[in-house]
Amino acid sequence: MHRLHQDSTAYIAMLEDPARDAYQKPAEVVAALALKAGEVVADIGAGSGYFTLRMAKEVGPTGRVYAVDVSPEMVVHLNRRLRDAGVTGVQTILAAPTTRCCPTPRWTASFVCDTWHHIDDQAKYLGLMKRMLRPGGQVVMIDFQKRDLPVGPPLSMKIAQGDW
Repeated sequence: MHRLHQDSTAYIAMLEDPARDAYQKPAEVVAALALKAGEVVADIGAGSGYFTLRMAKEVGPTGRVYAVDVSPEMVVHLNRRLRDAGVTGVQTILAAPTTRCCPTPRWTASFVCDTWHHIDDQAKYLGLMKRMLRPGGQVVMIDFQKRDLPVGPPLSMKIAQGDW
């Protein structure tokens, strides 16, 4: 089971803190994804939509971003944010952590940022994501290095590079 944050309001504030841009470098990350118009992308652990909205801009009106999260509060928040910003092409999905999380069509990319450390059965979940990818699709994971950092989860939750 995914580990949920206890205080969703505080977690949303942390996710949307402008200071996050300094270490997360969202423009560089999205550029590295090299998304194209019309692609179908899954943002696993979309949270407040930090990357979802940026990816939606890249795939354009002919593309689709599936913003997947296990937290009802995050999905509600993101739906409001999308509505208020007039963003289309995003479908939010409240997904159980052990089941297929998106309808077809299959994805060209599965993006997991700062979420992998919340997933208990990572091997099983990776298998679920791989089954949702189109042939040649990519899984992109970003998470906190397993060392003391000024941001991120406790050291015990961080993942060493070779562990996934």
